[in-house]
Amino acid sequence: MTYDPASANPLANNPLKTREDMSRALRDLFDPLLPYFSTGNARVRLDGAAAHFDRAAADLEGFARPLWGLAPLGAGGGDFKEWHRFAEGIANGTDPKHPEYWGTVNGRDQRMVELAALGFALALVPEKVWEPLGGRARDNVVAYLRHARQFDYADNNWKFFRIFVDIALDRVGASFDRSLTKQYLEELEGFYIGDGWYRDGNVRRIDHYIPFAMHFYGLIYSKLVDDDYAKRYRERALLFADDFKQWFGSDGATVPFGRSLTYRFACAGFWSALAFADLEALPWGEVKSLCLQHLRWWKEKPMTNRDGILSIGFGYPNLLMSENYNSAGSPYWAFKAFLPLALAEDHPFWTAGETPPVETASVLPQRHPGMVLMRDRGDVVALSSGQENLQMRFGTEKYAKFAYSSRYGFSVESDERGFAGAAFDSALAFSDDGLHYRVRETNKEAKLAGEVLYSRWSPFQDVDVETWLVPAAPWHIRVHRINTPRPLQTAEGGFAIARRDFELDTLVADGPSAYVIGEADFSGIVDIGSQVPRVGLMQKAPPNTNMIVAKTLVPQLRGEIPAGQTILMTAVLAANDTATATGAWTRPPRAPDLQELEALVANSGIRVSAIEAPGQMP
Repeated sequence: MTYDPASANPLANNPLKTREDMSRALRDLFDPLLPYFSTGNARVRLDGAAAHFDRAAADLEGFARPLWGLAPLGAGGGDFKEWHRFAEGIANGTDPKHPEYWGTVNGRDQRMVELAALGFALALVPEKVWEPLGGRARDNVVAYLRHARQFDYADNNWKFFRIFVDIALDRVGASFDRSLTKQYLEELEGFYIGDGWYRDGNVRRIDHYIPFAMHFYGLIYSKLVDDDYAKRYRERALLFADDFKQWFGSDGATVPFGRSLTYRFACAGFWSALAFADLEALPWGEVKSLCLQHLRWWKEKPMTNRDGILSIGFGYPNLLMSENYNSAGSPYWAFKAFLPLALAEDHPFWTAGETPPVETASVLPQRHPGMVLMRDRGDVVALSSGQENLQMRFGTEKYAKFAYSSRYGFSVESDERGFAGAAFDSALAFSDDGLHYRVRETNKEAKLAGEVLYSRWSPFQDVDVETWLVPAAPWHIRVHRINTPRPLQTAEGGFAIARRDFELDTLVADGPSAYVIGEADFSGIVDIGSQVPRVGLMQKAPPNTNMIVAKTLVPQLRGEIPAGQTILMTAVLAANDTATATGAWTRPPRAPDLQELEALVANSGIRVSAIEAPGQMP
């Protein structure tokens, strides 16, 4: 019998329906870490791969991040026999004379991130991690936290980390400069843009950090602290919930978008935080369904190593897609999903029956993130314009594609010199030498006009592109107007779908179109009226480039454009239905009238909120 990598997933045989199921899931995910605790229990080192920060900080990450789930388990009276490890580890890690000392914070440092989890645990379960400590150990902990909090934190969600340290210091009776707490609470207010939405700092990023960081920390704060900030956090979460639920498909999958996707089911953290904060932003049955259904989506994914350790990756182990701040312990931010374990069994989150959210519309524009969500047969596609991330690896693929799918994810590229063999899913690529290529990285303008997204961008300094993204469910249409002083080769891709062994998939490239029929899915792309000829082909994408599956096929259109102005018109379709080839595929949408699109944007276009932040161009 051939080994199934998904069989090592600790969630594989868990129904994930009840409080006990969630508690078991947490313990089953935590237990594989036990052999990797250091002798003094202050460090957890999982493998030899590195992040950009030092090993001691990475070891602290492996130690601290599980506390996002374990502290709620302890607060809710759950059975956990390893608390002694955390009490001892905290004592030794903050002791400058101990061999397992975590190291001193002397500026912006990864340790600042992990101390937020420590602060959360000290505030929530002091009887587990504070009261067992002796006087000298307590003094060391307070001194360590006081020292770390005095430095400037990154100008984004990190500001909450000082606040969580301060909550802990307050809970254990330590004195500290509270003006620094107030300073960061006020600075966080500057990231709020309205209607429940934040930016993650003064940048063009509105991604999963908004629910699983900004709102997550704000909701925890609102449970632990009673002040005006807490009230605002709760009011904003009420506004945000109805928008964010649209990012989830009926199978529990969310739209993978942006950085830090290796945190996986932290994407359920917002729903978990609503429960923890006792805030019924949606009916409890819907909140419960969104949370647990997302956890269930992960059950069949080969997301762990053979020993059950969460891997770096998303749908499978994949260092290629990682950021430089991902260490082997990073994925345990996923434990943010386990906040409801702090609730009693009779809390309405647990007593309510699961009720999948009611779908009220198939096309849902969201101005703030610069998206138009399309819901079809339970899956979600997010058309996107306005976001960017030039600071991090694969920021282009994670923020600047034309579309992201809850079912098909997106792909990163593995070779910047691979124009001929690149995936280019949901992207338009240009090459002037047939080897190197450019895609959309940033936008000069991005607007939403009704259900249409408009953007203006430049793949090269002397090339200007305008793109209109138009929902035409189950299709979407892309119109590109390109002005270039020289001829360029182009490649445009549809959605990537799973590729089977033994060439069992049906691949069809017929003139200006291409499609693939896989085991369960269809994906196709067709030219609907471009000014130059393009030819369809099926691309066997490089392995390990897609977020969800390791091997994929991508339908593409390729062709050359001359110097001057060229208009390309494309329709894209993907569906979890192999019969699509004889259904919707035979009825592609008509090419839109470009003058009408221009008039629509001119008359009713509003800038998407994401692009109103300063750009990151060098």
